[in-house]
Amino acid sequence: MIGQKTINSYFNPVNKKRALEENNEAGEDAKEKKAITPVKRQKTASDGAPTSPPLSPEQLGRIERNKRAALERLAARNVPEGFGESWKKELCAEFGKPYFIRLMSFVAQERGRHTVYPPSHQVFTWTQMCAIRDVKVVILGQDPYHGPGQAHGLCFSVQRPVPPPPSLENMYKELSTDIEGFQHPGHGDLTGWAKQGVLLLNAVLTVRAHQANSHKDQGWEQFTDAVVLWLNRNLEGLVFMLWGAYAQKKGIVIDRKRHHVLQAVHPSPLSVHRGFFGCRHFSKTNELLVKAGKSPIDWEAL
Repeated sequence: MIGQKTINSYFNPVNKKRALEENNEAGEDAKEKKAITPVKRQKTASDGAPTSPPLSPEQLGRIERNKRAALERLAARNVPEGFGESWKKELCAEFGKPYFIRLMSFVAQERGRHTVYPPSHQVFTWTQMCAIRDVKVVILGQDPYHGPGQAHGLCFSVQRPVPPPPSLENMYKELSTDIEGFQHPGHGDLTGWAKQGVLLLNAVLTVRAHQANSHKDQGWEQFTDAVVLWLNRNLEGLVFMLWGAYAQKKGIVIDRKRHHVLQAVHPSPLSVHRGFFGCRHFSKTNELLVKAGKSPIDWEAL
């Protein structure tokens, strides 16, 4: 039994334990290799992060539609009073933006503490006069008149029977020399122009009574910039009348290859003699419109 003793002495308790541990480790490795197969491994990006399968065109379209619908619902809750339907359709994305929500809150607070012009139902008169795609001419102003009964949502225009302010009087003087047969209408209401497609747009749309520029830098400029940008990108052959440095700066985004830009000093008594008188912008506008196959503006229809 010498051979048997020799064999048993080889498999002493320590060696037996080591052999068992090695067998167990080998078994665990085999199980892991079997569990992790190419089919079951999760796809990873080059940096080791898991990747998702690409979305189908239908899924991407559904996400975009849902996003657009959510924005429209948000915007619908913030539509200002008196906003024209065709303008609302094209500009509604602005209503849900944080700056516009803050702006509306600011104006509401101002109305609660002070007299603000124009009245809330007239702030957007310029959107009620003609459809957005019927605009042919754009005149840019800066700030609403801040006296009683003046501002009504159209730049340079005042409600009857308020007398025309000095800048508008100077516009009438230029018209009388530029447009044959033009006569002073006896009032300052420019609604007749607006209904023909002349957009009379101030950069800032509200003002505290007797405090010029009191509502600047509150968000109106960003909103009216969006209006100008929409017109610039979506219409063709508009005539922009930019009077004074402020209007010209606001109109810097206008594509001169798509539209016509007429520039002069402001018709204010302070600058009118430095180039507004004699600019002939009204007749030039009609010449450009006719050349483009559009009907001219009847400047006398006031």
